[in-house]
Amino acid sequence: MHRERRTGPRRVLLTGWFSFRDGEATAGDVLALRRVETVLRGSGTPYDVVWSPGFRPDALHFDDVRPHDYSHLVFVCGPLHGTQVEELHRRFARCVRIAVGTSVIDPEGPAVTGFHRILARDAPGSEPTEDLAARAPAMPPRPVVGVILTHGQHEYGAQRRHGEVAERVTRWLAGKDCARLELETRLDTRDWHLSATPAQVQSVLARLDLVVTDRLHGLVLALRAGTPALAVDPVAGGAKVTAQARACGWPALLAAERVDERRLERWWDWCLTSGRVAARQARETFREGRLPDGADRLLEALTSRADTG
Repeated sequence: MHRERRTGPRRVLLTGWFSFRDGEATAGDVLALRRVETVLRGSGTPYDVVWSPGFRPDALHFDDVRPHDYSHLVFVCGPLHGTQVEELHRRFARCVRIAVGTSVIDPEGPAVTGFHRILARDAPGSEPTEDLAARAPAMPPRPVVGVILTHGQHEYGAQRRHGEVAERVTRWLAGKDCARLELETRLDTRDWHLSATPAQVQSVLARLDLVVTDRLHGLVLALRAGTPALAVDPVAGGAKVTAQARACGWPALLAAERVDERRLERWWDWCLTSGRVAARQARETFREGRLPDGADRLLEALTSRADTG
C-alpha cells in the first residue's frame, strides 16, 4: 500500500457504488454510508457525499467535484473492482484514499492496490468484520403500503380510466415516505412471485399498515384482514368498487374523476389514523355476518320455483 500523504486541511469526500453515474444505490450501501457519516460528524470532520445523478439528481455529483478541494477520498461499502474504482485513483491521485466496509476479491488488482488503506469487511487471509450497515443509526418505521392496481377490466369500454388512475396514484405514491409493496390478488401455483392460496394473500395484507387499490377485491380483502384501504374507482361514473365501498360502509373512496393529490393525502391521513379502527370494525362485521350477502339468499333462490313466464 502507498504511504499516506498530508494535503493541507482535512476534508473528506465520501463515495461508493452509489456515486457512479450508472451505479445503483442499495439499502445496505446507504446505511453503511450513514454509519460512516455518524462517525465523521461525531469527530467534527468535514465531509461531502457524492451521489449518482440518477438516484439523487439534486445532490452533489462527480461532475461538480474538484479533487483538490479534498484531502481524503473514502470509498464506502461494496466490492473493490472494476474500471470505475480504478478511475478514482487517477482522478483523486493527490488525496489519501481509504476504503472502508468493502469486500476484497483480488488483492493484487489495481482497484485494490490504489488505496492507501483498506478497512475491509472481508478479504482473503483475514477475519471478516461486521458490515457497516449493521450499526447504522436507527430509523423510525415507515408505513408499509400494499399497492393493488389493475390495468385490465376491458369490459367497461369507453368508461375505463385505469391508465390515468394508475399513473396519478403511482406518481403520488412515489413521493410518499413509505415502504411500497406491489401486490396481486391473482393466484398461481407455479409462479413463486404470486401467492398460491387466499390464506397467503391474507397473511400479507394483515401485516400492512395500508392498502392502496383500484380493485374490488383489493378493498374487500384488505378490510377482511382489518387493514384500511384507500380505494379508487377506475371507471368513469363509478362501478363495482364504488358499489362495494357503499355495501361495506367504507368511506375512503375516490372516483376516477376526482383523483388528485389533495384528496389522496386526505384519505391517506385518515386511513393511518381513524381508518385503523374503522378497518378493524369492518373486519368484525364481516366475521359476525351482520350484513346479508348473496350466499344468504342462494338457498331461497335454489328452492323457489323459477319464473318461466
